[in-house]
Amino acid sequence: MANFAEEINSKFDNNRIKAMLNILYTANYITSHQNDFFKPFGVSPQQYNILRILRGAKQPIKVQTIKERMVERAPNLTRLTDKLCDKKLIKRIPFPGDRRVVLIEITKDGLDLLNKIMPNNPLHHLLDSLSSEEAGQLSDLLDKMRDNNEA
Repeated sequence: MANFAEEINSKFDNNRIKAMLNILYTANYITSHQNDFFKPFGVSPQQYNILRILRGAKQPIKVQTIKERMVERAPNLTRLTDKLCDKKLIKRIPFPGDRRVVLIEITKDGLDLLNKIMPNNPLHHLLDSLSSEEAGQLSDLLDKMRDNNEA
């Protein structure tokens, strides 16, 4: 693949604009690959993220906790969890003492699906061309960018 400027056949006023557009372009590239990869498994990248959160929690957790831990904040979390429930990948558990609160737990089928996905996920290798140090630098720079803009 050509470098970003060549790929979109463009020049930029400065490196900050080029970097911002490259981040957006790369995010779209990753999203496209994610959608293609997860389609045969019958889940979206957001649903996969929910399943991973639930597996990592090792116990039923509140929907709000899932929302806080998601990589990509989903305004439609109820719809996403409804679909996962319909597929029997997660289940809802009433919260003792408060009918308004529902806990979510991953099912055995959900764990089995994650085990099928994990070894084949090409997204885990997207950064293989970077050294461990470079990947750390990239992560630190992205954190710095967000920190600077949240202040």
